[in-house]
Amino acid sequence: MKSFTELLQAMPYPGRVVIVGALPGGQQCVLYAITGRSPSSQARRLELDDNAVWTKPTDPETLKRGNPELLVYPAVIFSRGIAASNGRQTVDVDTDSTGSAVAALDAGLGPWTHEPDAPIYTPRITGCVLASGRAALSIIKRGPDGHPVRAFYDLPDRPGRGSMLATYRGDNAEPLAAFEGEPIDIGLEGQTPEETAEAAYAALRPAGRSQDFRVAVVCVYARRDGVEERRLAIINRHERT
Repeated sequence: MKSFTELLQAMPYPGRVVIVGALPGGQQCVLYAITGRSPSSQARRLELDDNAVWTKPTDPETLKRGNPELLVYPAVIFSRGIAASNGRQTVDVDTDSTGSAVAALDAGLGPWTHEPDAPIYTPRITGCVLASGRAALSIIKRGPDGHPVRAFYDLPDRPGRGSMLATYRGDNAEPLAAFEGEPIDIGLEGQTPEETAEAAYAALRPAGRSQDFRVAVVCVYARRDGVEERRLAIINRHERT
């Protein structure tokens, strides 16, 4: 099993990343990272706004060159639990559910398909942690026949470990290839959300890489009995360069 930093270092362009895991002290860890190749994707930041962390433009005119419907969204939403995704589907995940996390994702993601960004058709990746501690991940991809293919994964409770999905396989290639297989089992790093976010941000541009695709990272630590004691850290590239 690799740490999440080792895995990210081996992926020149993962696209967007969702990690859900459990910490040794009984807390939950949710991490969301954005990398982007286009100017419109790069012209964004993450910002805490009440009960959500939103992607927001750093340059509204540059962002308009892309599709704002796909670029501006609540990436992480807090209720009694936590939902995180790479699109506006985040709002439809009911983390107050008392059932299974897979059921919560299945119910919320029913109306959604892959993104309509032909010819890439970026997958929609979504994770959630319920207040009970139950956690799950989902990916919706475009199938060979053009119809969406949906997969849901119930995540085991493994302190110090997590599971990761990305939108792309990791190669900086044309065309971009969608993520393949099941969520990747990873080891978590850091003892605070700041340390975990910094580790992810650094790993997204390992030494020797010619292009820096980093946009932003957010990491949330939260108790299983609700988000009242949640802690989070946000790193925005535009604030560091």
